[in-house]
Amino acid sequence: MDIKTATALRRLRLVSAPEAVSFILLLVCSVLKRTTDFNAVPVMGSIHGVLFILYVIFWADAWNRTKWPLKTAALYFVLSVLPTGGFFAERKLKREAEDAVIASRARREGVVNA
Repeated sequence: MDIKTATALRRLRLVSAPEAVSFILLLVCSVLKRTTDFNAVPVMGSIHGVLFILYVIFWADAWNRTKWPLKTAALYFVLSVLPTGGFFAERKLKREAEDAVIASRARREGVVNA
């Protein structure tokens, strides 16, 4: 994996958890708006909107660089629209990055899978 691909995956991973948190907070703010006089939806909606747009941009870049199959790319996109999906995406991307580092070290050391 080259450095640009690793960077694209890292950016996607770093924005996925905050995007999930902002989605949950937006849902909480929506409930509070309807049950109390507290209305933070415009602010939280803007924050979540920016994070979601960043997620989609970073997702498209990662898909382009990694050449994921359509199924994998679709999974990461669907995880972005689920309230807690960003946490699962972050965990999966972290595992994928760790596996790539292990594979890279194995190739450098000349270890071949049997």
